[in-house]
Amino acid sequence: MNIHGGDHGVQRSISGRAPQPRRGRLPGRRAESVYHAAVMRVDTGLDVLLGRRLSVLRGLRVGVVAHQASVTRDYTHITQALRGLAGVALTRLFAPEHGLWGAAQDHAGIPSARDPATQLRVWSLYGPRRVPAERLLRGLDALLVDLQDVGARYYTFVWTMALAMRECARAGVRVIVLDRPNPLGGERIEGNLPEPSFASFVGLFPLPARHGLTIGELAGYLNTEHELGCELTVIPMAGWRRAMRWEEAGVPWVAPSPNMPTPDTARVYPGGCLIEGTNLSEGRGTTRPFEWIGAPYLDAHRYADALNALGLPGAHFRPARFRPTFHKWGGRLCGGVQVHVTDVRAFKPFLAGLAEIATACRLAPTAFRWKRPPYEFERRRLPIDVLCGTDVIRKQIEAGAPLGEIEAGWTTELARWSRRRRPYLLYG
Repeated sequence: MNIHGGDHGVQRSISGRAPQPRRGRLPGRRAESVYHAAVMRVDTGLDVLLGRRLSVLRGLRVGVVAHQASVTRDYTHITQALRGLAGVALTRLFAPEHGLWGAAQDHAGIPSARDPATQLRVWSLYGPRRVPAERLLRGLDALLVDLQDVGARYYTFVWTMALAMRECARAGVRVIVLDRPNPLGGERIEGNLPEPSFASFVGLFPLPARHGLTIGELAGYLNTEHELGCELTVIPMAGWRRAMRWEEAGVPWVAPSPNMPTPDTARVYPGGCLIEGTNLSEGRGTTRPFEWIGAPYLDAHRYADALNALGLPGAHFRPARFRPTFHKWGGRLCGGVQVHVTDVRAFKPFLAGLAEIATACRLAPTAFRWKRPPYEFERRRLPIDVLCGTDVIRKQIEAGAPLGEIEAGWTTELARWSRRRRPYLLYG
């Protein structure tokens, strides 16, 4: 695998030293708060490519896998940026879940269509077919992947990338991944690793629920460890560090999917997404998806008190009542909680999501239900088992197992996976 350095513009091996952070000019006036003093200048892989690595693309016919968050520091979309480059032929566009411009809701199939901005046809990678057809790769020299991930196993963009990498290997097309920050940072990992027999489009290969990798690091890991076999080049970011919060990077936030409006949403998502496997509302159809959790059959204050009594690190559960405009319990008043992250570094989103489910199950045993299939192209298994990558966690919740016991179940495998991922880390 080739790694093209961001700060130094040199090619190096995957085990080479990562680019060091560069301190950029502080935005705004001196009096604009201490917050800005902590902001670093981080260039995404797209910014690095356009600013100093264009030789990678010279003379190539390229396709692009992108969505609405595939933008430069000045909000120029990748398709517009590439169309203006001499010596680069942008010939095909591919769209993941939610489409090129993010209009489709969750689980909605994406039809192929024409992009009104470039007039190029956009081929769907989310629907009956989730890999680029061989005929669409024919004639391409390289496929660029520029997708903003959110650091959770079930976010489908990384699996779209993995399937495209495998298909490009068969077609002899080079893959170039443009790296972007992990909104959850790159230090902490959490959750179980799925059983191989539970592989699905929300977990094609075993990863922890919160994996702590950037999409570029994931590409290198998956290509080698799971033998995808493609000729892979990663364009790293310049200036990103593993401990960074999103706000410290100074990178524009563009919602990568309709229900991921803010970095706050991403912070709770590794647990909030688990709610999709139940009849609880995960807050879709509200202004706080994945932060508001509830159902008409729950008492908000009783639910909040029970969750706060668990003493989960970095979290406070405030009683909340909300009325989703669509999706589960659309138009119905739900009692529930808002998850407030009080300490980002201590917060365990996956454990918090399991706590929300287990507590609702205990407080309302006759009303609480597991959602039935289908879910993400899986028609047999319960969605909660698809999300967890096992049926063990569901059975533990049904049996009333303490959260500590559930968490202990993945401690050993998580430590083993942490060592396995180490060679693929690109940033200090």
